[in-house]
Parts: sequence; C-alpha cells; structure tokens
Amino acid sequence: MRCPFCAENETRVLDSRLANDGDQVRRRRECCGCKARFTTYEVAELDMPDVVKCNGTRQPFDERKLCSGFLKALEKRPVNRDTIDLAVNRIKHSLLGKTDTEISSQLLGEKVMTELRHIDHVAYVRFASVYRSFQDVSEFNDVIANLHSENHDDN
Repeated sequence: MRCPFCAENETRVLDSRLANDGDQVRRRRECCGCKARFTTYEVAELDMPDVVKCNGTRQPFDERKLCSGFLKALEKRPVNRDTIDLAVNRIKHSLLGKTDTEISSQLLGEKVMTELRHIDHVAYVRFASVYRSFQDVSEFNDVIANLHSENHDDN
C-alpha cells in the first residue's frame, strides 16, 4: 500500500479489525518513510446483478443509488447511518445469494420497501408514494391503514 502523504511504497499494518458488520477489514497503517498513519478498508469485489429498468434497459447495480434512495426516504427522520448501511448490506447479500445475473428494478424497489417498513414507517410511506406513483390521497390512506393493522397484529 502506497503512503497517501509521501508516496512511499512501504507501509506496515498496525492494527486490523472487521468493520461494517464483517463485510470489510479496517487496517490502521503507518508509512515506513514519513511515519504518517492512515486507515484503509479492504472489501471483497463481488459481481452484482444488472438492474433491468421498467423500459427494458439494463444498468449495473449501483450501491450509491440504493443508498441515495434510503437517504431520501429517511431525510429528517431519527435513523442513524449504520442502520441504513445494514439495510443496504442485507439487500446486497440477498442479491449475491442468487445465481441470476439480472434483477428487475421492481423487485429491488420491493426489497427497499421491506427494509423501510422495518426501519421507519414514515420513510416507508414516503418511498412507497414515489415508487408506486400514488395518484391520490386514498392510496396513502390504504398504505397507512395496512401499517396500522400490522402494528395492532404485532401487539
């Protein structure tokens, strides 16, 4: 690993530990030249399926877009970033468990809605209203009624 400060080729690892629920290795390093310390993260490179959009076009799975969808739905909600990262990782793991090389954007949206339903009901309704293109208030009422009945069933 090259030092980001002085470009020295030799660095030594001071500490290694698992990060991000075991999906990454966090390494604390020290440059053998300038003695500066820095942190690196090691992640397995995995082949994710392509996403097939409603119009039939295909594009590579983009974790940033997935994360962005969660962040928009959860804007100004009391949910920390770790919770979002764990939800994104659960979706990624579910996609890696399949042998398919493609996933429909509809199925991916349903996975996001399932995660949001467990994280925050307001964010779930926000996402559902955009994802399902609600046309009037009655569609909001239906989703809220379903959430309300689920909460009563859990009690």
